[in-house]
Parts: sequence; structure tokens; C-alpha cells
Amino acid sequence: MRLTHLSSLEAEAIHVIREVAAECERPVLMFSGGKDSIVLAHLARKAFWPAPVPFPFLHIDTGHNFPETLVFRDAFVRERLIIRTVEESIRQGRVQEKKDSPTGRNALQSVTLVDAIHEHKFDVALGGARRDEEKARAKERFFSVRDKFGSWEPRAQRPELWSLFNARIDPGEHLRVFPLSNWTELDVWLYLRREKLPLPSLYFSHTRDCIRRGTLYLAQNEFLVPDPADQPCTLNVRFRTIGDMTCTGAVLSPAANIDEIIDELVTSRASERGARADDLRSDSSMEDRKREGYF
Repeated sequence: MRLTHLSSLEAEAIHVIREVAAECERPVLMFSGGKDSIVLAHLARKAFWPAPVPFPFLHIDTGHNFPETLVFRDAFVRERLIIRTVEESIRQGRVQEKKDSPTGRNALQSVTLVDAIHEHKFDVALGGARRDEEKARAKERFFSVRDKFGSWEPRAQRPELWSLFNARIDPGEHLRVFPLSNWTELDVWLYLRREKLPLPSLYFSHTRDCIRRGTLYLAQNEFLVPDPADQPCTLNVRFRTIGDMTCTGAVLSPAANIDEIIDELVTSRASERGARADDLRSDSSMEDRKREGYF
């Protein structure tokens, strides 16, 4: 039964990816090196096999990524990979960094992303966001319109009856498309196991020097601004989501392989984004960032 469910999700996602290729002129696939973007890249390869994926991949590098993620990215992506950095946006004066920001550089990615979309004239960016991640994500359709500033208006979402998608946009607008919308975190892990896909080592239990900051366990790194309340510790942890090192918390876990992670998820009641400092600022933090251009 679960395999049938996965096959249905896979077929739906491939259909959405092919619709993008058929209806849009200059798509790009967002790739972060996280589990969702790995699944999305794999589905894109399946969608066009034996031909290559007909569009490039794009990574917005905050400059504070986990080194393990960058090593994995460079080994995994065989397609044309475009990299744009928040560091360059800071140097150009496009954004201003607050060194003591509890959310790191995550929010700054929005400007870098929109600049990259305009630079390459992309009319659609495919991403691995899922509706089960967060309540603002749950408001998304498969095809979501963004204005020339990358802003999102949830009340302007288009109906998608009978899997019919409206890809029409006005000059300056672009689409964000989410083929994994109906997947859950558990679905992603079951699919990763079924397809035997590689993953960054961060997802599996390992010993790491951390600091406890409030309710979060943050990996010790050179980019963290010291706080007198920080509590250094060495723990067996893994990461459920991969992002900026300064705001992505680890979870205590002995799960060292996919089977153990799946067993852990079956009984977990905590959201995977519950360890992200950028999502803990307020109940509307994700929606606020999405309105400003966040993916």
C-alpha cells in the first residue's frame, strides 16, 4: 500500500515537472543539497530520461552552509549548476547583514534569488517545498505567481482543478513551482530508501560539538556570534533540515541509517522545522519571509 502511495506521488511530481518544461520557456531547479532538493533532482532526471534534464540547477549559497552539504552538492549535481552567493549581494550593497541576527543569512537569500532570476531571465523556479512543513507552505498551490520583486500574495493563488495548471505570467513576474507539495517528511524518507539515493552525512546520527541556545542545539562554527547564555556540549545528533549553520538546530538522535530515521519519524510529533531559529521568531515568520521573496 505504501509503495503504491509513493508511486502515485512520484507520478504526480513528474507530471508537474513535465508541465513546467512544456509551458515555460526558462525554468530552473533550486538545489540546496537537502533531502527535498535531492528527491526533486532525482524526479527531474526520471521525468526526461534518457535525455538530460533540460534546465539548469541553481544554488543560493548563504556563505554559512555546512561544509558537508557543499561537498555533497558538488558530487551529486551532474547538470549545469549556477551558484549565486549572499556574500556577493552583501558586497554589492544589495543587502545588509546583521551580525547578531538570530536567523542568520536565511532571509537575505530572497534578494540574491530574485537577482539571479532576473539575471538569467528565468520564468519559473522549481523547488522542493512541501505543504506539511509549515502552515504558510500549506497555503501554496503547485504553481505560485511571484511579482517582479519576488513577493507572494496568498490571496492571489490560482485554482488548480483537475490538475490543470495556469502558467501564464505578466512581464516581470515569475512562477515558483512545488512538485512535492503533497509529500510528507515520511514520504520523502520512504522514497529516498526505495530509490537508494545518496544523502549528506548530516542527516544521520554523529557526534558533534554544539552549543545549547534556548531550546536549540546549534553546531559550533566560526559564524556564530557568541552569547553569554550559550552552553557548550558534545552530543550525538543529526539534522532533520539543512540550512544556515547559524540558525539550523540539530536534534538528539541515535538514528544512524534510513530505517532508523523512518522508525523515529513514525513516533515523532515535532515538526522538522521546529529546530530552525528563523521559524521560531513568530507564528507568521515563514509567511512574512515568503511575502518578501523567500522561497
